[in-house]
This record gives sequence, C-alpha cells and structure tokens, in this order.
Amino acid sequence: MFLPRPVIVGLVVGLAPFAAAAQPAKAPPDRLAGPPVVSAKAWAVADATGKVLWGANEAEPRPIASTTKIMTAWLVLRRAAADPKVLDEVVTFSERAAKTPGSSAKLRAGDRLPVRELLYGLLLPSGNDAAVAVAEHFGPRCPADGAGDDPVKRFVGEMNRQARALQLKETTYLDPNGLSRNESSPRDLAALTARAMQDPRFREYVGTRHHRYEVTQADGTKRPVTWDNTNKLLDIEGYDGVKTGTTTAAGACLVGSGVRGTDRLIVVILGSTAGDGRYTDARNLFRWAWRQRGHRDE
Repeated sequence: MFLPRPVIVGLVVGLAPFAAAAQPAKAPPDRLAGPPVVSAKAWAVADATGKVLWGANEAEPRPIASTTKIMTAWLVLRRAAADPKVLDEVVTFSERAAKTPGSSAKLRAGDRLPVRELLYGLLLPSGNDAAVAVAEHFGPRCPADGAGDDPVKRFVGEMNRQARALQLKETTYLDPNGLSRNESSPRDLAALTARAMQDPRFREYVGTRHHRYEVTQADGTKRPVTWDNTNKLLDIEGYDGVKTGTTTAAGACLVGSGVRGTDRLIVVILGSTAGDGRYTDARNLFRWAWRQRGHRDE
C-alpha cells in the first residue's frame, strides 16, 4: 500500500543527514627499525653478565609474582656453595607450608625430604608451599632485624639484604614466593639471574623439565611425587631456564635464558597479557637480539 504523497514528502523532508563523528587520534606508525612489538609492559634483554642491552621500562618496579623464587633458591645455593651438606639437610613440611595457596609442589604436612629435592619442588612446579618450607628451614639462621621469631619473615629480611648488597635498587620482597606484591624491575631481575646462573646447581635446577622423587610421609611410608617445569621455553632447543610467574597484579611474567654457541642472553618479561603471550614475547625478543649480535640460522 502506497502512503499518501504528503506523508512521503514529510518523511523525506524530516530526515537530517548524520553528522560525522570525531575520530580518536591514532598512534604513530610502527617503526621498521628496532625490537619487535611485544605485549609485555616492561622487558629487558641482557647479556650473561646481566648488562641490559635493550629494554622498555626496564628500570620500572613492577610486581614479579613467582620470579621471586630466583632469589629464594639463590640464597639457599649460596649457603650450599660454602657448605655442601646444607643440601642434605632434611626438611619436615609444616602445616603452614602445606596450606599455602596457589601453585604447589603438592607436599603435605609431615612429609620429609632433603633440601636438594625441595628445590626441585620450588623451581619446577613453582611451589609456593615449597618456598614457605625453605624459608621456615633457613629463616632461623638469618638475622632477626625486627622480624622477631618468625622464620619466614627473617628469611624475607635476608632476601632484601641480598637485594641491597647486589644493588638491586628497584627490588623489594614481602614473601618468599611472590603471592604478595613483591616488586622488581627487568634490569634487576636480569642482574640477579646472571649472578644465579653462575652457579652450576642453579642452572641444573632451572633447566630440568621433569623430576620425580619419593618423599617420606609422616607415617614413614614413601609417596612418589612428580614435578614438571612450568617454563615452556625448555621444550625448545637452545633455552635453558629460568622461571615463570603469574598473578593478577603481575600478569604473566618470565625470566628466560638462551644460548647460541657460547653466547648467552637473558630476557625478562613483566606484565605480558597472557600466559602463552609471555613466550611469544620472549622468543621474538631472543630472535631479534640474536640477529643483532650476528647470529644466523645454520
């Protein structure tokens, strides 16, 4: 049915043209030179000495999640370097350690195992529970400095003292596992990692993809536990460490180590947007950095 002509005219006359909406300004065009675009909020590429070669926001303190455990392990291994028997000391898992939330070594209250095995539970599955057990075991040997009798607080105090001794100016620890808002910067993490990677034991731990051990339970029986490394870079030839970390505040974090011939690079990723994104970020930075240093595919 056709509308009467006056109505049609009225409708046409009443239509107003749409006003062009103001468009937001665009970012500058992507540069063709320089490192690849990554999702991480802060990153650094460093050499084997920890010297930062390239980075973005590399001096910015940010939450670091479980990359905290690099320092936790390194403190133990420093003691072991002076006294190897430290690694044979038996740790009895406490209720406090067993109830720690988040990523876990799946150890139970009353479980017993030597320090050398506990470090696998700390560094491979990123056991928050293992970090508390480490701190409880070694904390009484650390200065109190206002921490009182709490061994975990005393151990964390030692973590901060070592950070100051290494001149890690953007680094502060509140716990041994990263569940709190521990902070560091990409350049500080690179410097710490370079120091830790000088220890062959540390390199062995962070380069291990899978480990199995039989813990002694409270009743004296044995129970097998298996730990898989959370670091997916280890599935690719040429990468040999180091540590992952993830919390809501920190985002997806990664400290990676890669080797081409005798040339080692350390890449630190903080605040990547997704768990898999940190590996893409890291691999892109490694590939670009290797090319900058003259490496080519064989």
